Amino acid sequence: MATVILVRHGRTAANAGGVLAGQTRGLGLDDVGRAQAQNLSERLAGLPLAEVVSSPLDRTLQTARTIARAQSTARRVRRDKGLIECGYGSWTGQSLAALAKLPLWKTVQVHPSAARFPDGESLLEMQHRALMAIRRWDTSLSDERGPEAVWVAVSHGDVIKSVIADALGMHLDSFQRIVVGPGSVSVIQYAEHRPFVVHVNDLGSDLSTLRPPRRRPRRRRSSDAPVGGGDGTT
Repeated sequence: MATVILVRHGRTAANAGGVLAGQTRGLGLDDVGRAQAQNLSERLAGLPLAEVVSSPLDRTLQTARTIARAQSTARRVRRDKGLIECGYGSWTGQSLAALAKLPLWKTVQVHPSAARFPDGESLLEMQHRALMAIRRWDTSLSDERGPEAVWVAVSHGDVIKSVIADALGMHLDSFQRIVVGPGSVSVIQYAEHRPFVVHVNDLGSDLSTLRPPRRRPRRRRSSDAPVGGGDGTT
């Protein structure tokens, strides 16, 4: 299968101010976030991205468009509602400090699979629709462009954490152990029998090893992990 680069959008004023933005419309990147998006675009510019897919919110689209503009071949950003931020319901727009005092906060921290946000969705529902979107795009691009295709999905912290948790074989109740900061890159390669997690919360490593080889037969990616750890190539 293909390689998906999961990108968390750059920082916003809500992130900096400790506010839960959720699905708030019209919230763009702040100065730090724009710099993060530019840095991402430069890191990914050398990879021939098969597709750039984004959550439909402003902060993700702004990040995705910055990445797409840096590609040598013009790339249109595709929107997918499956990648949108969790529906936090009435928690949206509130300060994290205030939310931390509510009884539900503890459930979100230690038993997130049981958490449903008031007037919103559950974290399980968020994970399910995000995984469906990632798997759908990955399968489609693998069929169309071959198993060496590399593509980008720009989304949100909790969404990306839930996708990584699934790839690691972790229950959603453990996903709070994963850190995914603004402007970070996480990479998953899906094979026939298991995913491989290549990067998590990466803020600066060389991503050139993800570049597809110039010529290689169209074949399935092996599901076998290298005994002894392998040579570090992906």
